[in-house]
Amino acid sequence: MSFLWAIIAGLIIGLLAKLVVPGRQPIPLWLTTLLGIVGALVGNALAGAVGVRDTGGIDWIRHIFQIGVAAVLIAFVTPMWVRRRT
Repeated sequence: MSFLWAIIAGLIIGLLAKLVVPGRQPIPLWLTTLLGIVGALVGNALAGAVGVRDTGGIDWIRHIFQIGVAAVLIAFVTPMWVRRRT
């Protein structure tokens, strides 16, 4: 069941990251989800390193790290995906 939650969280984080990155990102939904999952994992590690992984209530800072990492990944991967497709 945790695998399913990782996919759902990756999809949400990836879509939010695409909203943060300016311009159009013509990458497929599966790649957005994959980058969202990687962003969530790396964002959790960063939040743990900073000491804000588990706080009382909603972990907004951890989510900002996750979306930020996913946005950087999307901004990095999109030009390579476009070049590959042309």
